[in-house]
Amino acid sequence: MKTELITNELVENHLNFSTYIAGMSLDAYEYSYQEKWNAGQHLDHIIKSVSVLTKALGIPRFILKSKFGVANRASRTPEALIEKYLEKLKTAKPTPSRFQPNIINFNEKEKAIKKLQKQVNKLCKRAMRFSEDQLDVYILPHPLLGKLTLRELLHFTSYHVKHHHELITESLKNR
Repeated sequence: MKTELITNELVENHLNFSTYIAGMSLDAYEYSYQEKWNAGQHLDHIIKSVSVLTKALGIPRFILKSKFGVANRASRTPEALIEKYLEKLKTAKPTPSRFQPNIINFNEKEKAIKKLQKQVNKLCKRAMRFSEDQLDVYILPHPLLGKLTLRELLHFTSYHVKHHHELITESLKNR
């Protein structure tokens, strides 16, 4: 998938998530099923995840290459990447501390949603600065999946927000 299509999907999936969160009542927003994250915590986790990738895509390419190396394989398809992610989740350790969410109070959700939208837009702009080939060459570490190409990370980020949207939706069915 071309970068422009990936970035369009990133924007759409994050917008769907943000719209869903924005429309939640106080009760739904703060609901937590069996000690799992509430909607505000999912929102904070997504903000942290997008922000880290956004920051990484701002690093000069020569530093990316020297610090993390380059890919020794082709980028996986989005479907193969999602399959690997879902398999790894079954035996995953707790979320690394840097991605552990803080509580975002209901009255702070609009501000947090704007922050997420700003980060997603910045991420997309930075992604568009890479050529199609560069997205398949440069790699970064993912805490669960290991080294991924930038293209894979963009696909993952697009899926990741959908995954958390689904987790919230499923949790609310238990109210």
